[in-house]
Amino acid sequence: MAELRPHRRNDAKADRSRPDEVGEIDSRMLLGRDGRILIRHNGHRYELRETRFGKLILTK
Repeated sequence: MAELRPHRRNDAKADRSRPDEVGEIDSRMLLGRDGRILIRHNGHRYELRETRFGKLILTK
């Protein structure tokens, strides 16, 4: 199973000078069997999906 490392941020803005503190998740774990997931962000709904060519597409 894929390893999930949590974020260690205290505020909403990422500190880009410390990349070792950014969470990481395998896309297969995130997208599941269907190859897509719905994400709610700032009141909007987005779909993240994998194309048949293995690329990731984020649409509103």
